[in-house]
Amino acid sequence: MGSTGDHHVALIAFPFSTHAAPLFSLTTALATAAPSTTFSFINSARSNISLSKAISSVPSGVKIRVYDLSDGCPEGYIMPAHDPEEEVRLFLKVAVVNVRKAIEKAVEGSGGIRVSCIVSDAFIWFAGKMAEEMRVPWVALWTSGTYSLAAHMYTDFLRLKIGENALPSRANEPLDCIPYMSPLQVRELPEGVVFGNLDSVFARLLHRMAEALPSATAVALNTFQGLDPALDNELSKMFKLSLPIGPQHLLTQQPPEPADTYGCIQWLDTHAPATVVYISFGSIMSLSPPEAVEVAEGLEASGIPFIWSMKPAAQAQLPQGFLDRTRGRGMVVSWAPQLQVLGHSAVGAFVTHCGWNSIMESVTAGVPMICRPFIGDQRLNAGVLSRVWKIGVGFEGGVVTRETVEMALTEVLKEEGGRKMKERAGELREMAIRATQSGGSSSDNLDALVEVIRGY
Repeated sequence: MGSTGDHHVALIAFPFSTHAAPLFSLTTALATAAPSTTFSFINSARSNISLSKAISSVPSGVKIRVYDLSDGCPEGYIMPAHDPEEEVRLFLKVAVVNVRKAIEKAVEGSGGIRVSCIVSDAFIWFAGKMAEEMRVPWVALWTSGTYSLAAHMYTDFLRLKIGENALPSRANEPLDCIPYMSPLQVRELPEGVVFGNLDSVFARLLHRMAEALPSATAVALNTFQGLDPALDNELSKMFKLSLPIGPQHLLTQQPPEPADTYGCIQWLDTHAPATVVYISFGSIMSLSPPEAVEVAEGLEASGIPFIWSMKPAAQAQLPQGFLDRTRGRGMVVSWAPQLQVLGHSAVGAFVTHCGWNSIMESVTAGVPMICRPFIGDQRLNAGVLSRVWKIGVGFEGGVVTRETVEMALTEVLKEEGGRKMKERAGELREMAIRATQSGGSSSDNLDALVEVIRGY
């Protein structure tokens, strides 16, 4: 393959939701560990703009070139509001051709060094075919939880065992056809596995991905060994090389967070340990207006101090007078430095949508969670952290009301069950930290990944 300096890694992002950021942070880690290798990061122009802070904070001397990929959207085209899959459909329709063009441009931009390895988001399943044609290794990065990955890998098996129209008749049945999934329920599976539109863009995409991943040279996972031992074992059999390299935000360099303009940390400094609840449903999802009212009323009734991160438009849905009545006891902000907030000793609970990045950040802070999942893998994640890891709860009956909000907050922050969750979360936190330190499993797996991309 030539000298070390002849290595050229092409990294292909899935340019939607929160997928591109973990791949870019992995790119930075790999490029730092292999400074003589050229790295070409291929992503849509719009997604690259959202990564501008991370891109501009790459250490000098690290060889990362960023390339814009067409997202397939015709100029002037207005996305239909009723069809959230349209932008993904348009992207995928032309992705294979556009990725090939971007790789050619990357080879040209690197002075003619041919691509010697392809690393892609696992959703970019066709990268495996490209790598095979080019006779180079393919590494896939799965950015979500391992339970949802297993669900997609077992889609055909689950459809055979449970059927393809499992709701509502089988909604509450345990997933005991897969032994380590028995604490979870059919209704918690991602849409497109055994219910919902099995022919949707995402259902087809994930099904193709599941067929392709076993041929990958390695599958990198944003988790750490020991968090789910049964799954560690299963995935190591399923893939040629399964490499847990998480929690990624501990192992790889993160872009600097914006300034804490609202003074969240300063405010938290005035509170006793594990007394404050932090509420955030991520950058994409938001509560319905009626649910926002119920959460506000439950918070007010509980008397528990809180920081609630919500978009300015959503703040208009809060009950009249809520901000005045809770002034001093709570903060409603349009953005909070989540890692710092969760890492503060005053925070004792996190009300979350159960996106995987948020879960990993909460686990590494040792903070129990209160779950309000919305879509995709979030329901499965919620079931895992409440019934497998036992570091969280849902809302009673799965319904957000003033009463269920108050009950959940009281359980986690004021009762014995919450103290046990905090202890267990603390144990997982220690495991995560050990895994990402020098000599830890995730650190060693990152070294193994560097060896894969360098062809050793």
